[in-house]
Amino acid sequence: MAKKLSIEESFEQLDTLIGELQEGDLTLEESFKKYEEGMKLIKHCSESIDKVEKKLEIIEAQEDTDARGDNS
Repeated sequence: MAKKLSIEESFEQLDTLIGELQEGDLTLEESFKKYEEGMKLIKHCSESIDKVEKKLEIIEAQEDTDARGDNS
């Protein structure tokens, strides 16, 4: 994962990896490498989703404050 992938690209790569693993044509070592790569992609996706959720929480909190008229 040299370049920073978008979450969509990460999911596409995960889908490809899963397909390759399901085919069963890989050696044990190749399978393990694909598994490790997949785990890194999952971690990247999880971190990206967490960042977006935190941003949304901040936006929602600001909107709640504005709606109440608390402009402090």
